[in-house]
Amino acid sequence: MTPRIVIIGAGFAGYHAAKTLCKLAKGRAEIVVVNPTDYFLYLPLLPEVATGILEPRRVTVSLADTLPDVRLVLGEVDGLDLEKRIVRYADPGDRPGEIGYDRLIIAAGSVNKLLPIPGVAEHAHGFRGIPEAVFLRDHLTQQIERADATDDQAERDSFCTFVVVGAGYTGTEVAAHGVLYTDLLKKRRPRLRNQRIQWMLLDIADRVMPELDIRLSRTADKVLRDRGVDVRMKMSVEEATREGVRLTDKEFVPTQSLIWCVGVRPDPVVEALGLKTERGRLSVDEFLNVPGHPDVYACGDAAAVPDLTRPGEVTPMTAQHAERQGRRAAHNVAASFGTGERKAYSHKDLGFVVDLGGTQAAADPLQIPLSGLLAKVVTRGYHLLSMPGNRIRTATEWLLDATLTRQTTHLGVIPAADVPLETASPERPGHRH
Repeated sequence: MTPRIVIIGAGFAGYHAAKTLCKLAKGRAEIVVVNPTDYFLYLPLLPEVATGILEPRRVTVSLADTLPDVRLVLGEVDGLDLEKRIVRYADPGDRPGEIGYDRLIIAAGSVNKLLPIPGVAEHAHGFRGIPEAVFLRDHLTQQIERADATDDQAERDSFCTFVVVGAGYTGTEVAAHGVLYTDLLKKRRPRLRNQRIQWMLLDIADRVMPELDIRLSRTADKVLRDRGVDVRMKMSVEEATREGVRLTDKEFVPTQSLIWCVGVRPDPVVEALGLKTERGRLSVDEFLNVPGHPDVYACGDAAAVPDLTRPGEVTPMTAQHAERQGRRAAHNVAASFGTGERKAYSHKDLGFVVDLGGTQAAADPLQIPLSGLLAKVVTRGYHLLSMPGNRIRTATEWLLDATLTRQTTHLGVIPAADVPLETASPERPGHRH
């Protein structure tokens, strides 16, 4: 019988595992992807969706169009039976289903990291998928509109204050793009001419993007401060309420906007397996195999993959690692059927790019630090090369944004109740690139 390879998740790891397996299998195996959505999300460009530069579909890539030889099962995985080789899931109508496998690749990715801070789950919004990005775009627009509609100065100040918690990749990019967007909204409203728009970026770390080379960190910090962002390091939120947030130094900041970007944690399905984990991620060997289960592989944010370039460490949760681990898992699965050779995963970061909005970016391709317009060109070029689809449409929208007036309408298509922090989000890719 034709062997069946099931892949859980279609983020950076799962998508590239499926794409690689299609080339290696050449019809000799059935490849099945179980995923909550019918698209791969290119998550690094979400901040541009949230600020009106790109339309949501530009950062989504259809699985049916780009993986025509893959069978897509729409659903949320809610359990595995590793002895019987069965994946259990709930479809979009919450009906239970199950599918058997000969080989399994767990690439379930990650979800928002939650911290036990009073009020955060009720009043904060994450930033992990299309619903959150569309909601944030509408929310930013509406807050400025509400400020324009009131004559109460205290209300105006509250509407015009935006607090981002987490100064990693996501939080830094959201704050950098967000302040430009709200400045644009303000310019179109004469009544707000003298109103201060306040953006705050908080993190318990001692510098912005602490995981990056300090030169890139300094570039991002300078760009943010030059735009008026109140960057506060070694600071976080102690409590969130309907009226605002109390910081860890006891200062109360009136705001209606708490954007949660503190990082991610492995998908809950990993913990439910009852297998050995490391920092919440599924333990695997250097071949991406789950110990004791030679037919099961794991990669991406869901897996604690040994970092052979740093003995004793595991690879960080980045899109760059997830993509390459997905490809390596595919090759090792093919090797288990006699095609090719099984190899250990080893990859050294080739550098990172951080888009800071406008003409600003920070990048270190091949460990060469860049900033300003040159970094912006490198950053956008990198993203276009990395996207598995929509390149022409994305490049066209960048060109249109640079030459035409940006649309800033509030559509109201995603209610706040539909993007609660504790359930965001259905997409599963790694959040860093």
